[in-house]
Amino acid sequence: MANRLAQTTSPYLLQHADNPVDWWPWSPEAFEEARKRDVPVLLSVGYASCHWCHVMAHESFEDETVAAYLNAHFVPVKVDREERPDVDAVYMEAVQAATGHGGWPMTVFLTADAEPFYFGTYFPPEARHGSPSFQQVLEGVAAAWTDRREEVAEVAGRIVADLAGRSLVHGGDGVPGEQETAQALLGLIREYDEQHGGFGGAPKFPPSMAVEFLLRHYARTGSEGALQMAADTCSAMARGGIYDQLGGGFARYSVDREWVVPHFEKMLYDNALLCRVYAHLWRTTGSDEARRIALETADFMVRELRTAEGGFASALDADSEDADGRHVEGAFYVWTPGQLREVLGEDDAAFAAAYFGVTEEGTFEEGASVLRLPGDTGPVDAARVADVRARLLAARAERPRPGRDDKVVAAWNGLAIAALAETGAYFDRPDLVERATEAADLLVRVHLGEVARLTRTSKDGRAGDNAGVLEDYGDVAEGFLALAAVTGEGAWLEFAGFLLDIVLEQFTGEGGQLYDTAHDAEQLIRRPQDPTDSATPSGWTAAAGALLSYAAYTGSEAHRTAAEGALGVVKALGPRVPRFVGWGLAVAEALLDGPREVAVAGPVGGELHRTALLGRAPGAVVAAGEGPGAGAEFPLLVDRPQVGGEPTAYVCRHFVCDAPTTDAAELATKLGG
Repeated sequence: MANRLAQTTSPYLLQHADNPVDWWPWSPEAFEEARKRDVPVLLSVGYASCHWCHVMAHESFEDETVAAYLNAHFVPVKVDREERPDVDAVYMEAVQAATGHGGWPMTVFLTADAEPFYFGTYFPPEARHGSPSFQQVLEGVAAAWTDRREEVAEVAGRIVADLAGRSLVHGGDGVPGEQETAQALLGLIREYDEQHGGFGGAPKFPPSMAVEFLLRHYARTGSEGALQMAADTCSAMARGGIYDQLGGGFARYSVDREWVVPHFEKMLYDNALLCRVYAHLWRTTGSDEARRIALETADFMVRELRTAEGGFASALDADSEDADGRHVEGAFYVWTPGQLREVLGEDDAAFAAAYFGVTEEGTFEEGASVLRLPGDTGPVDAARVADVRARLLAARAERPRPGRDDKVVAAWNGLAIAALAETGAYFDRPDLVERATEAADLLVRVHLGEVARLTRTSKDGRAGDNAGVLEDYGDVAEGFLALAAVTGEGAWLEFAGFLLDIVLEQFTGEGGQLYDTAHDAEQLIRRPQDPTDSATPSGWTAAAGALLSYAAYTGSEAHRTAAEGALGVVKALGPRVPRFVGWGLAVAEALLDGPREVAVAGPVGGELHRTALLGRAPGAVVAAGEGPGAGAEFPLLVDRPQVGGEPTAYVCRHFVCDAPTTDAAELATKLGG
C-alpha cells in the first residue's frame, strides 16, 4: 500500500511511496503527529540520483521489520534536498557541526519542535567498521527518548542555540578590489594540481566557477598563469573519464585526482555551468577542443535532459542495469575489451581500446574501463575515430538507461538558459537559443504562474508546492539577462528586473547581507544563509551577479548598491577560500571592470552584435536593436542613433563613454577581443 508520498511531485519522494515505512512529507502535520503521539521525528534527506540513498532505501526502508519498528516509535519524514534546499542546509549545518562531516543520505532525529538531537548519514543494515546498524540507532534513540528525555531536550536546546549563535561574519564594509582578487589567484595557484589540472586531491570536482573567475581575471589583467590553469584544467577534464567521450556531458565528480573514474551521475547544473565555461574558454583562446566540448555538452542537455514541456530535468542516475540485470553504478557507460570486439570487430576494437584507454585489467570495476583520451596514441585518423564513436554510441543506446529525475528546478534551468543562449549565439546554433527560450517560457508560465513569486520546482508542467529560494531568483535572473543579450528581446530584461526586485524586498538584510529564504518563508530553527559556492553558485553570489548586470543595463542605483553590499562577503572569503567562492570572485572581476555597457544600434545577430557578445571584458552587458522601439526594450539604447545610417556600437563604463564606432574590429579591441 502506498504511503503519503504518493501524492507528491518529487521523483525522489515517489521512489519511496511504496516503502513499508509510513513516510510523511515535510509538513506542519507531521510535527503535529509527533507531538500528539509523543515520539521523535526521523528526518531522512536525499535526492533521486544519490547512490547511497538508494542503497539505504533498499537495505532498510524496504525492510518490513525495520519499517514496523520505525513506524511504531517515530514519525518518519522524507525530504528531497533539491526541492527543499533550506531544510537540507539548516540540518546539514547541524550534522557537520556535530560530526565534522556531512553527506547524503542525511539522517537526523528531531523533537516535535523540529530541534535536532542526534545525527548521521548512511547507516548500514548490520553494524560494521565501528558504525552501528540502523536498527541499533533506532533502538538507542527510542530508549533515550523514553528514559532520558531531559538529556535529549538539553542536547536539542544546545544545538539550536549554537546554530543561532553562528551569525555570519559579513566581511565588513567595502567591495573586493585588486588586492583580494590577486590573493585569491595566489590561493588557487597553491591548491592547483599541476600534473592533472583542477584543484586539491581526490575526490576532484569540476571547478567551473573558479575557471570562470580565472578567465575573467586573465581578460582584465592579462595574467597568463590564470589562463593556463583554466585552459589546462578544462583540457584535462575533457580528456578524462569525468567527460562522457561518446555522448557528451560531465559526471558529478572524479573519485581520483587524475579524472579517470567518475561518480557517474550527471547533473543539469554541472553541465550548464561547464557548457558556459567551455564556450567562454573558446571565446578567449579559440580552442577547437573547447568549442567541441561546449557544443557536445549543450547537445547532451537538449537530447537527454529536456522535458516534454521544454524545461530541463535535474539529473541522470549513476546506476543502471548491467548485462546480468543487476543495478550497478556506471553500467551504462563502461566497456570491456570483449564488448568493444563484439561491436567493432578485432581491428577497430584494438584501435578503440588504445584511443579510449580501455585495458585488459580495466580502470573501473570487474575488468571494465571508463572511456577517456589518454593521449599517448600519436596522430589519429579523425574519420575512423568518428566512425568508431558512432558505432559504440549506437550499441550503448541498446543498454538499459539510467533513471532520470524529471523535476525541473528553477535555479538550474536558469543556469542552462544562460549556457544554451550564449553557446547558440557564439556558434551560430539558433536551435540552442530556441531551446533556451522555451525553458525560459516554462519558468515564466509555470514557475511564476499566477502567484508572481517563483516556485522552486515543477514536474510534468505542474508547479510544486515549495517556494523559490535565493538561488532560484539569482540564477533565473542570470539566465533571463543572458537571453536578453542574445535575442535582443527586452521582455527578458523586464522579467529579470521583476525577480531582482523581489530579492531586494524579500531576501536582503542589514549591511548588504542576503538570506537564502524570503522574509515571509516558513520559519525553520535557523534562517539559512550560505554565501559559499559549492556545486552551484550560492544564492548570495548568483544574486550579486544578476543585480550587478541588471544595474549595468538600467542604471538602477538600488540594484548596484545591493550588488556591492552583497560582494562584501567575497572581500572576506575570496583571499581565504577562493575555491569555494568562485562565482563571487567572477562577479568581483565584473565589478572591477565596470562592468562595461555595450549598446548596439543595429540588427540583432548582425556583425556588431555578434562582436559585442564575443567580447571578453568580464561581465559586460550587451543590448542590441534598431528602430524607434529599441529604447523602449533596453534603456541602454535610448538616444543611441546610428552614425551615418550604419549599425553603431557604444561602449561605456564608470559613467564614461567611448566614441561610437561602426567598425567591428575596433569594437572587438574595446572589449578585449
